[in-house]
Amino acid sequence: MLLTGAEILIKSLVDEGVDTIFGYPGGAVLNIYDELYKYKNEIHHILTCHEQAAAHAADGYARATGKVGVCLSTSGPGATNLVTGIATAYMDSIPMVAITGNVPKSLLGKDSFQEVDIAGITMPITKHNYIVKNVDDLQNIIREAFFIAQEGRQGPVLIDIPKDITANKAVYTKLIPKELKKNSTSFKEDILSELIQYINESERPFIYAGGGINSSESTQELVNFAEKINAPVSTSLMCTSAFPFDHPLYTGMIGMHGTKASNIAATKCDLLITLGARFSDRVISNQNHIKNAKIIHIDIDPAEINKNVKVNSYIIGDLKIILNKLIPLVKEKENKEWIETVDSLKEIKSVEINSDDDELTPEFLFDKLNKLNDGSFIITTEVGQHQMWSAQYFNFKDRRSFISSGGLGTMGYGLGAAIGAQIGKPNKQVFNIAGDGSFGMNCNELATVVKNKLPLIVIIMNNNALGMVRQWQTIFYDGRYSETTLDRSTDFVKLAEAFGAKGFRLNKRSQVEDVLKEAIASKEPVLIDYVIHCDKKVFPMVAPGAPINQIISEEDINNN
Repeated sequence: MLLTGAEILIKSLVDEGVDTIFGYPGGAVLNIYDELYKYKNEIHHILTCHEQAAAHAADGYARATGKVGVCLSTSGPGATNLVTGIATAYMDSIPMVAITGNVPKSLLGKDSFQEVDIAGITMPITKHNYIVKNVDDLQNIIREAFFIAQEGRQGPVLIDIPKDITANKAVYTKLIPKELKKNSTSFKEDILSELIQYINESERPFIYAGGGINSSESTQELVNFAEKINAPVSTSLMCTSAFPFDHPLYTGMIGMHGTKASNIAATKCDLLITLGARFSDRVISNQNHIKNAKIIHIDIDPAEINKNVKVNSYIIGDLKIILNKLIPLVKEKENKEWIETVDSLKEIKSVEINSDDDELTPEFLFDKLNKLNDGSFIITTEVGQHQMWSAQYFNFKDRRSFISSGGLGTMGYGLGAAIGAQIGKPNKQVFNIAGDGSFGMNCNELATVVKNKLPLIVIIMNNNALGMVRQWQTIFYDGRYSETTLDRSTDFVKLAEAFGAKGFRLNKRSQVEDVLKEAIASKEPVLIDYVIHCDKKVFPMVAPGAPINQIISEEDINNN
């Protein structure tokens, strides 16, 4: 069958199971959009207000569903607007295919109108990228791109298509997607025996689980493994929601804003079992207090082994396969004294409901959300204090229900990601928890939410400040608040109404529950302006470069 490049592209996307694309049209992709018009019953296109939001939406869709997210933009500024979203997906190992148009081949490299070398620009932030120079190669490139995005350590792939390629014709034959084979490339029996020996001999094992648990769909295997060896489990930000929040072995998030139990247990254990995590500097930036423990690392990416922390033993491969091999071979353990020690470090989350103080706090908001959560809530966040509060205080009941930019820390990520998550999971209730600073970077996407009638609820933790930066200025810069007090006159309620959404402003506790219930019941786009004090801080906290057991508390700050 002889088809144009644009037809081959769209048919190939359908062959790969793509049902949704997030994008923005332009001259270089007009042929593609003409074909999308013809295939609108098979592929749902979401027009965002900005290409960056298209990339974030594709990312959020992928995180919520486990499928490959797809975004599409025109050449030049349209392509460069995708870059931050591509980098966000790359840092967090999210499967995504970004498709960009470009000027015709004959104009490449001539500083043509709306021409950039997007393949060169994105080379460091993609698993692979392509410039399609022959229409005969297009179908195989698309098929290979989807395979690469999902194979091994997942990540984004970019396909740059000159406009004449979308007009030229080639033979199309329907092909099934390339088969993904999960494997353990470095799996050797002697290494497995070594790991088993470390585990069986340990008296104080501790598990540090990362985003690889989500990528490999290994939540149940993690639970089974932890229960068999009776090891406490901490999670990175990217693993939040992948381990049951109410499991007795769960110690919470680890790292700069991790729990006391997780951070201290990591320094007191005799065996640190690291699963699908990369020893980020926000988790363990100073190794001195974990050097007495043996360290096991299981990860799919060989580049992560011994990169940040030197380990005693490792296996490279798919977590699900490896855990399923390990579980029947390790001894069942009690570790009674160790469990009691870790349990004594756990701090009970409490919210003073009946306090005479009517001031709104993050803890109060999440207490109300937790009580309303029937298991259907997905939380997306921007980046900052509200992001940490979400991870600390919300009780996630389902995996893939926390969606946040971890590695890159992208302000402006959350609303685009919420759009993707809501479209990918239409039966879930998506909340985007935002700061007023982050929300200012992407508030135009409310138009996308309203146009598509998405029942998203945006909650702005409005402290009139760039809260996390202000917190650092308070603690480390003697309160010199350089450019972190926003002093903006934006009325978020009126802004929401201008876009066609419902708006609410909350100033006291007695309003919160009724407004949340009304917002959820409305099944409409809602924005809630949740007003908090500018000096509300995220605790616990570890200073940059300090060992994770040197925990700063609110009491420490109050006592200087």
